[in-house]
Amino acid sequence: MTKPKTENNIKFILKNDFRKRTAAIYFFLLVSGFLNICSGQTVTVKPSDKKISYSGRIGLERSDEADIYWPGSSIKLRFKGTSLKAVLKDKPGNYFYVITDNDTNHLVKIKLDTAKKRYQLAQNLVYRKHTIELFKLTNSTTATTFFGFELGGKTKLLKPAPKPKRKMEFFGNSITAGHGVDVNPDSTDSGASQFFNNYRTYAAITARHFNAQYSCIARSGIGLMVSWFPEIMPETYDRINPYDNARKWNFSKYTPDVVVINLLQNDYWIINQPNHEQFIKRFGKQKPDSDFITQAYKNFLHQVRSKYPKASIICTLGSMNGTEDGSPFPRYIVKAIEEMNDKNILHHFYPFKKTPGHPRIKEQQVMAASLIKFIEDNIKW
Repeated sequence: MTKPKTENNIKFILKNDFRKRTAAIYFFLLVSGFLNICSGQTVTVKPSDKKISYSGRIGLERSDEADIYWPGSSIKLRFKGTSLKAVLKDKPGNYFYVITDNDTNHLVKIKLDTAKKRYQLAQNLVYRKHTIELFKLTNSTTATTFFGFELGGKTKLLKPAPKPKRKMEFFGNSITAGHGVDVNPDSTDSGASQFFNNYRTYAAITARHFNAQYSCIARSGIGLMVSWFPEIMPETYDRINPYDNARKWNFSKYTPDVVVINLLQNDYWIINQPNHEQFIKRFGKQKPDSDFITQAYKNFLHQVRSKYPKASIICTLGSMNGTEDGSPFPRYIVKAIEEMNDKNILHHFYPFKKTPGHPRIKEQQVMAASLIKFIEDNIKW
């Protein structure tokens, strides 16, 4: 039996209408996608992305997180666009500089929160190529977790700039970490996080002067033989996380041309405190003599040399009272170097600053000038 024409006409109309609606929806989606591309979607850059440039020892075992412990560590990204955010989570107390387009005259200091948050690092930039760097200012006692960058507006990721050929690494205590650098010269010394500033230390200044890559393994209070806490530098110098012996650093990732060691200041204090729990733990009841100290220093030099067979190693001390008149500690270092019989291990001591507390900005600058001149006079690289 032939279907009525009316029924066939209805089916034709419905089918034709469906095609039109489908075409309209497809056209809408196509236009919407085009508009989104033009206006710019948020671009997420994971920590594992090769376009991110890291400096220092960064924990990158997971693709979606990066751990930052040591002062002076930094994260850098190049892009073409107008704005940038970073997603970060902190344990209490860490501060960072935001450095835009390598402009050191307009550094922005940010304090991180313990909650995972987005931080606006830059906005309303001129649409062109930019570089943003996050530089850790504070001590290695607490960690920051980096979850990636977010770029807004019409953006394009760029390859990282080539890193400088020269490389430097510093092993140190609070002086090298940046304890109290931002304290007003007329104020009492303070180890509060807001006064730490690794960027203004002699170490970072020296690395920038030589346009060298910078790695800083420093912690306030640490010693070579004894610290104000359980760990000492020979036990932590090879870690990504200062508190986790299982997370070892892969030394093949970074081979410095010049290594600077500034240790023994805390040892200088603690060996005269026989009732301190760390003195008892390390020495029992007997204060270490000159041979013990010299051997301990030699042992650490052997550790460093085993990792960096060709590096120039500069053994320094100061500018706190480890180098005051009458201090025997410079002699211990000189003796250890002589017994090493290694022409590429040198010594350079910063004069005692003769002021209370830790070195402030100007005193760090004096140390930097002293070290820079020594390197220029003694090392060819």
